[in-house]
Amino acid sequence: MRNRRHLLSDYEGTREIWPAFTDVMSTMALIMFVLVLLAYVRNLIAEKHLDAFQRRIAASERQLRSLEAELAAGRAQLALSQSRLRDQQALVTESNRQLGTLRAQLESIAVLRVSVLNKLKDAIEAQLGGGRAAEGKIATIGDNGDIAVNESLVFEYNSYAIKKQAKPVLDSLAKALGNLLADPEVRENIDTILIQGHTDERGSASFNWDLSAKRATAVLDYLFEVNRSLAENYGGYFAASAYSKFRPINPGKTEAAYEQNRRIEIAVVPKDANVRKVIEEYVQRTGAGMPPPTQPPAAPHP
Repeated sequence: MRNRRHLLSDYEGTREIWPAFTDVMSTMALIMFVLVLLAYVRNLIAEKHLDAFQRRIAASERQLRSLEAELAAGRAQLALSQSRLRDQQALVTESNRQLGTLRAQLESIAVLRVSVLNKLKDAIEAQLGGGRAAEGKIATIGDNGDIAVNESLVFEYNSYAIKKQAKPVLDSLAKALGNLLADPEVRENIDTILIQGHTDERGSASFNWDLSAKRATAVLDYLFEVNRSLAENYGGYFAASAYSKFRPINPGKTEAAYEQNRRIEIAVVPKDANVRKVIEEYVQRTGAGMPPPTQPPAAPHP
């Protein structure tokens, strides 16, 4: 009986252990499930973040490639700009050189013109006795080489007939002009020698125009008459012009001012064709356009 009770006791103990074991296994299985679930969720979250990171990396790579392309384009543009800058600098250097040459040529022409005026002045002063004429003489030589002839000492009042006392000075003037134009360098730089008639402000405009024109023409005719070679060889250089009252040298209203304004002036007009020639050559070298002349060029002088 004792043995039977002992076995029964062992059997009852065994029956109590099994449910406890089952509970432990269930708990462990549940824990494992939870752990697996957590790992799965964590994996999902990690994959989601990884996809986001990969998209960001792809976007960054695209942006980087775009920036690299822009950088390459910028470098190409910079290289082109530098090339254009070098071309512009070369063009500026060449233009400065050509402008320097043009400036030197124009300055040379200016020097020649001054030389012509000085030669005219020297030639006339030599014929008239030297220096600026004193008061009472017929001709006065200006610093620019122009000659002013007092009309009252050459013409009678309201007349264009040359006085006898003025003829010796005009004879010397004709000879001086002939000697001047015999110089080829002078002729190269002279366009016109103007014989200009001027009156005072009194009298009608039409009368003063007519009188100043007739007096200028009378002086030119006399110069050609006393020096035939002047007309034959260099007549194309001369012209007579009338200015009436419109270019007074003394604005006063006195008789002395009127007498000073009534005059014959002999002026040298330099040849602008030399300047135009220099400019045209410069334009042709630079390839720039140039408008056509407003009037045909004058016929060449003999």
